[in-house]
Amino acid sequence: MKLQILVPQYHETDEVIRPLLDSIAIQQSVSFDDIGVIICNDGSNVFLTDEFLQSYPFKIEYYKELHRGVSATRNACLDHATADYVMFCDADDMFYNACGLWIIMREMQAGFDSMVSMFVEESRHPETKEVVYINHEMDSTFVHGKVHRRQYLIDNDLRFNPKLTIHEDSFFNILCQNIGKEVKYCQTPFYLWKWRDESVCRHDPKYILKTYNNMIDSNDALIDEFLSRGIIDKATFFTAFMVFDAYYTMNKPEWVNQENQIYRKKTEKRFSVWYKKHKDMWEGIPANDKMVISSQVRNRSVMEGMRMEAVTIDGWLKHIEKLTK
Repeated sequence: MKLQILVPQYHETDEVIRPLLDSIAIQQSVSFDDIGVIICNDGSNVFLTDEFLQSYPFKIEYYKELHRGVSATRNACLDHATADYVMFCDADDMFYNACGLWIIMREMQAGFDSMVSMFVEESRHPETKEVVYINHEMDSTFVHGKVHRRQYLIDNDLRFNPKLTIHEDSFFNILCQNIGKEVKYCQTPFYLWKWRDESVCRHDPKYILKTYNNMIDSNDALIDEFLSRGIIDKATFFTAFMVFDAYYTMNKPEWVNQENQIYRKKTEKRFSVWYKKHKDMWEGIPANDKMVISSQVRNRSVMEGMRMEAVTIDGWLKHIEKLTK
């Protein structure tokens, strides 16, 4: 088998996962003998029916696992996989177009360790609630639109960190894209991140504030992983990236807003622990390297609505250090 699509399932019913499987069934110019789907139930009592799973023209394997969270369940999917290549999909998403699998197969012919593609987000206009579609270019934050050579993942022990249940995608994606020698970028989207009314990260305007601690946890685990593999330059880069990302993030309007000071103080406290751990590495980074990384992060933050810096980064880090004393 050439490609298997790996799907964690928790409370998603037949009807929720149907659009994904239907979008596979309508794919053009590919043989379904080359395509398979693996679904792992993460300890839920919501089971997909045999009649439903057997109604599709491609092989679907369904496994029932103990409840261990999304990262462990994605790893379980990978453990069951046998295809040359794998891609991870969420149960409530789908393929963006009827030639998505053909696009992937075309890229697979040339070969790669990991492929990162543009993907499309289905969203809602904040005022009119009309459907809008947003293109995401080469985004490492989400598992969406990524394909990996299975043996590459096995040989390099690339897995999701089971301790991470939020921002776990970033950890896995960054590892895959920074260890492989053959990383391909595909400009043609084939993955649709569907809108779902139950999605917390879409509907809670304070989701980023509430979960930024998890982003720090993810980065912390990532740096430790690079260090354990002896990849010092990547550990150094992502140390600097985290410092600047935290600094510029907390200069955005929502972080300055007094209504969100509880989240800010909690995040600063978590970051102070992170900073104490990685301070020596941060201080050893050459000033020119810091300037380059700072510019990259700041440009993105300005586009996302960052205000002018209210305090210098050195001043802010002195404030952070006081929180651990």
